[in-house]
Amino acid sequence: MPQYTAPLNDIQFVLHEWLQLTDHYQSLGLQDFDQELVNEILLQGAKFAEEVIAPLNREGDEQGAKLIDGNVVTPDGFASAYKEYVANGWNAMLGNADYDGQDLPNTMAVPVHEMLDSANLSWRLTGMLNESAILAVTKHASEDLKQTYLAKLISGEWAGTMCLTEPQAGTDLSLLSTKALPNNDGSYNITGSKIFISSGDQDWTDNILHLVLARLPDAPAGVKGISLFLAPKFLPKDDGSLGDRNSVTVGSIEKKMGLKGSPTCVMNFDKATGFLVGEANNGLACMFTMMNDARFQVGLQGLGIVEASYQGALAYARERLQSRAPQGIQEQSKKADPIIHQPDVRKMLLTQKSIAEGCRALALLYAQQMDIERFGTEQNKHKAKNVISFLTPIVKGFMTDMATEMSNLGIQVYGGHGYIREWGMEQLVRDARITQLYEGTNGIQALDLISR
Repeated sequence: MPQYTAPLNDIQFVLHEWLQLTDHYQSLGLQDFDQELVNEILLQGAKFAEEVIAPLNREGDEQGAKLIDGNVVTPDGFASAYKEYVANGWNAMLGNADYDGQDLPNTMAVPVHEMLDSANLSWRLTGMLNESAILAVTKHASEDLKQTYLAKLISGEWAGTMCLTEPQAGTDLSLLSTKALPNNDGSYNITGSKIFISSGDQDWTDNILHLVLARLPDAPAGVKGISLFLAPKFLPKDDGSLGDRNSVTVGSIEKKMGLKGSPTCVMNFDKATGFLVGEANNGLACMFTMMNDARFQVGLQGLGIVEASYQGALAYARERLQSRAPQGIQEQSKKADPIIHQPDVRKMLLTQKSIAEGCRALALLYAQQMDIERFGTEQNKHKAKNVISFLTPIVKGFMTDMATEMSNLGIQVYGGHGYIREWGMEQLVRDARITQLYEGTNGIQALDLISR
């Protein structure tokens, strides 16, 4: 299986030569951030991705996640790698400083996330979803909920999930039937089943905070009657320690085509205690805070797959001897020339490389706009928000379509060996395929773009 190497030079070129990151930070009043700091963060992120996360990828795919006695067990090494990730502060990069986050610009965090996506996408999913949950709680939750949960989400001590989809309601959220009944103490009883919940359970954190879409008894029909609730796996005590187990259980985990190291769960809520996030019947707006962030992150996953496939194909093409090059003998001392000298192979490699570089530029441009939306003036924030809204379906749709196309080119470069499991290229095809489906299929992204 090819060894992943973070493309630091390519990332730094886009950040510093094209986006002029130091000037960008100065314009936002972020004088503490400069090229030297960015490069150090990238270097340390690259080491973590290459040395800690990438070596777990193949074995994680072989082992897969398992459900044992109602609890999910992830592949060997996944949990300990996460603890190292949290201990080194990577989970807190984008978190609000008022809740012990680092408040780093997105242009610093996104390249690290790309590296993790390339190194081991199954492992990366739990942290990615936690970031989307942090965003929703930060923007929409009450101060009481923030005080109870946000710092531990940001640190990574606890993790978050998105519990949206139901068996009868995929993209059409107007069909969801999960109920929320109010209690006298201000909490709610949540009852219903959710499917396709990534990291709905795992053995990485002591607690898991489920963000659940449900309907109140007097809610209007359709999407205007949806509310968002936070239902923890364990209910915290007043001192912050864990109390009783909530009525949230894992019904099963899916047997999937790819991303086998990441548990995709059926989650059952049986009068589980939950707390309202945002206003009643306004859960759709809260949900789209998570969803749009996740759509960008899924696009970034597509880039990660493209880069990983390109690296594998390039390494193989340089080593594989097959026939003589049509333009003449290239390596006289060998019985045949490496296939990188074959025009068709070069065409495929250059296609992969150009797509990787183009997608990276798009992703980092998007991250730059996220910086402006967070730190800029009100006028600039409004403009950046409009750009982000326009780019979101493009990033999600195009970059994930390319993940499937480019990972298939990776197999083609390998020839028959690409079809064999041990070389690792077929895993990239399997892992990539879901990116065109989840967080809204790419046909829905096209509709979203046209509607904008």
